[in-house]
Amino acid sequence: MTQRNPFPTADVIIEVRYRIVLVRRKNPPAGWAIPGGFVEAGESVETAAVREALEETGLAVELTLLLGVYSDPSRDPRFHTISTVYIGRAEGVPLGGDDAAEARLFGEEDLPSPIAFDHAKILADYFAYKKTGKRPM
Repeated sequence: MTQRNPFPTADVIIEVRYRIVLVRRKNPPAGWAIPGGFVEAGESVETAAVREALEETGLAVELTLLLGVYSDPSRDPRFHTISTVYIGRAEGVPLGGDDAAEARLFGEEDLPSPIAFDHAKILADYFAYKKTGKRPM
């Protein structure tokens, strides 16, 4: 019997001043996404989040909070992933790199479309947290 486990991923909502960074994906599934990606063997989730943020945005990120863990089996149309999502902060101008075609700053009122994966839900949780101080369960 072949065992098939979910793939661990790490994402980070990067705050730059009063806006957040989203990246436009180069590869399917198309859309805008929170910077992040797969955790590599021998790497902590925190290290993966910081590495992926740097690769995709060119920004050195300081993680400030664990927002939550997202594990709905349908969250990624390619396969089952489990994402640990952090909030972090950085300074500078984001530049798309690696598998990000572009990286830009957005606010809640001007989010782009389409948003990939379950990142619209994660962003809704983030903006609710910023207003109430309560993290999602």
